[in-house]
Amino acid sequence: MPSIKPVSDLRNYTEVLRNISVGSPVFLTKNGRGKYVLLDMENYEKTQASLKLMAELARGRKEGETKGWKSIEKIEAALGIQ
Repeated sequence: MPSIKPVSDLRNYTEVLRNISVGSPVFLTKNGRGKYVLLDMENYEKTQASLKLMAELARGRKEGETKGWKSIEKIEAALGIQ
């Protein structure tokens, strides 16, 4: 169950921070609408790594579509895996 709190609860930030755990972000609302999310550092780092990976995969796919795909043999040779 997500933890949703008004941003005004940050006046007592220790209580808000107590509700943050791995896999359980706290959503903060302002005027009844979602405004901010508080994450623990582990979730933040995982999210950033996922975004970086997705960007690299998209870049590789675009390069493959524009410059042509390489065969597995060429990749293995370039990496020294045979």
